[in-house]
Amino acid sequence: MTKNTFSDLSEALSSSVSRSAQSIVTVLSGRAISGVVTAENEILTVAHVLPGDEVRVRTPDGRELTAQVVGRQHASDLALLRVSDLKVPPVTASQGAQVGELLSVVARPERGVQAALGFLGAALPERGFMPTGAAPFRGVSGGGVFDARGGLIGLANAGLSRGELMAVPAERALRVARLLSRDGRVPQGYLGIGTQPVHFPEQTEPEERQPEAQPEQAPPEAGQPTAGAGRGERGWNREGRGERGRGGPWGREGPGREGPGREAWGRGGRGGWNERGWGERGWGGRGGSGGGPRRGKIGLTVVQVEHASPAQAAGIMIGDVVLTLDGSPIHHPVQLLDAVRDRAGETLTLGILRGGAQQDVSVMLGER
Repeated sequence: MTKNTFSDLSEALSSSVSRSAQSIVTVLSGRAISGVVTAENEILTVAHVLPGDEVRVRTPDGRELTAQVVGRQHASDLALLRVSDLKVPPVTASQGAQVGELLSVVARPERGVQAALGFLGAALPERGFMPTGAAPFRGVSGGGVFDARGGLIGLANAGLSRGELMAVPAERALRVARLLSRDGRVPQGYLGIGTQPVHFPEQTEPEERQPEAQPEQAPPEAGQPTAGAGRGERGWNREGRGERGRGGPWGREGPGREGPGREAWGRGGRGGWNERGWGERGWGGRGGSGGGPRRGKIGLTVVQVEHASPAQAAGIMIGDVVLTLDGSPIHHPVQLLDAVRDRAGETLTLGILRGGAQQDVSVMLGER
């Protein structure tokens, strides 16, 4: 990079931060944080530092005004403030930031405008939170995250992950702001079913099926290898039930070298649900590094359908298995709750398994 190119980039970043800062205010609540002006006389900020329903805000031109808390949403940790005669221009939303773009995080804590440089490392999520790639600093919460053209792509929050600056994606943040402005609350999506995870193993080829049970064989004498039942280091493997030690299918060590049997339990690990579903480290044994991936379908068995709920109206029945929501796999009840929480009044498509056949069911979510 030549000296002129570096200088041009620096000037462009400085100008972008200066323009964006015109829509950022200081929120004085216990400790100074920031707020983004999203509409005339309205400021969006983080909710976890607002103890009451009235705060003071300081505008870019130095005026201190009283703001009322219109409403809060716990799930996104956002709060909307309303101020009379604010006279601060609102931000504009990004028109589509691309992966690999530089980001600017702009805040206005008590000592004035501060900024940090970030990086968009992945596509913007529609829900949840996004990493900014920027270093957090005091007072950054409530500030704006902007693309290279000055469009808002998120609202910063340093309280979500220690040592990491996260943000609520702009699409979600601005939607929450509109609902709080109109109703003072954000309705929570309601489906009306109770579920529990279920796994349908992939059918194996005939030659891969388990052999019939073999009679128990006496354990080998100390120091002797065996061609029979061994329980071992890697659980039950293709060649036999282990390689050495004392564990069995639940551990990493077991008596014996090799013996009959087929790959079944993987390489240990207590297993169960994790962020990847019933996956690499799920459904293993009791010790070790986790088993292999589980093959087959994973979904949620419907164990309860509430009376007069959106699910009942759509024809969902006990015993159905929810596999997808709008085409995305669903592996855990919490994942389903998160997916419908912010979608009250919307129609979504559930991919279900019923009587061995897959089908799609459209459901209009209620609200609570």
